[in-house]
Amino acid sequence: MERRKSRKVYVGDVAIGGDAPISIQSMLNTKTTDVEGCIAQIERLKAAGCDLIRLAVPDEASAEAFGEIVKRTGLPLIADVHYSYKLAHLALKNGARKLRMNPGNMTDFSEIKELSKRLVDLNVPVRVGVNGGSLAPKFAGMDEVDALTESALECAEVFERHGMRNIVIAIKHSDTMTNIAANRKLVAMCDYPLHIGVTEAGALKTGLIKSAIGVGTLLQEGIGDTVRVSLSADVVEEVYAANKILRTLGLRRGVDVVACPTCARTQIDVEGLANKIEELTANINKPLRISVLGCPLNGIGEGKGSDLGIAGGKDSSVLLVDGEIFKTVKNCDLLEEFEMLLKNNLQNI
Repeated sequence: MERRKSRKVYVGDVAIGGDAPISIQSMLNTKTTDVEGCIAQIERLKAAGCDLIRLAVPDEASAEAFGEIVKRTGLPLIADVHYSYKLAHLALKNGARKLRMNPGNMTDFSEIKELSKRLVDLNVPVRVGVNGGSLAPKFAGMDEVDALTESALECAEVFERHGMRNIVIAIKHSDTMTNIAANRKLVAMCDYPLHIGVTEAGALKTGLIKSAIGVGTLLQEGIGDTVRVSLSADVVEEVYAANKILRTLGLRRGVDVVACPTCARTQIDVEGLANKIEELTANINKPLRISVLGCPLNGIGEGKGSDLGIAGGKDSSVLLVDGEIFKTVKNCDLLEEFEMLLKNNLQNI
């Protein structure tokens, strides 16, 4: 698929837009003042394959804690600021490598001039992030798609007027189809790199479906430079989901774990094994297909197209390599044996 052409901006050493790979983002749900909790969550997100991480900065104590987290992690972290330009400046002072502001609740644009100068001097980009649930009152009664795009572009234009070009735009809505329509309209009106996602998508099951449709549709059309899958769940699930969407569309290399839906012939814990293997391979960027199949009747044949696989039996199961039986192992040793097989094969790729 052909990606939309956009300008490129940098968050530290991570590029967004232009010819840069589509990056994956998430946002901490720990209190920013809980420095140890934030660092622990950041490490989990990094291990899952997250490229960019955002933290809320709702008050001065959080801005100071943000600085400590930057020092401790060495990562280019994003500060999410609402309502207060003072907090935006404090976040920059404490090492933020990107700002997110919402023109729906920072409606006084008179302070953008000073903020733009600071951002330009520090070479830090800003994300103008508009959400359907927090549009400024002046947009009440407008068509939502028009209101979302107008709000984003109006704010971005003020930044541009004051010399700020490193701008990312995000338009998000909790209704998947409104979200898609607004982003489609936006891309015809600007060359800003776009941060895409369905906001308030919901708990894990519902949120995954809404995000797969909302994010996947846009990416399939070449729209989107950085992605967040917003879930009311463990933040690591957001990264797993974004990775899977990108890999399914061929936009990111990685491991494809396929598993049978199970039936009465199933002899092993297919769901548990598949989930564990997904975790083990989440941050591997080599193109591997792994099958987890639950019975001896069809499993071996269904694993023919896989690089590695498991076909379960009652007491023992077979491990597959390049679609052929490699070894028979006891079920109690199945996961441990598969992990060794995976490790050995990664060294040979």
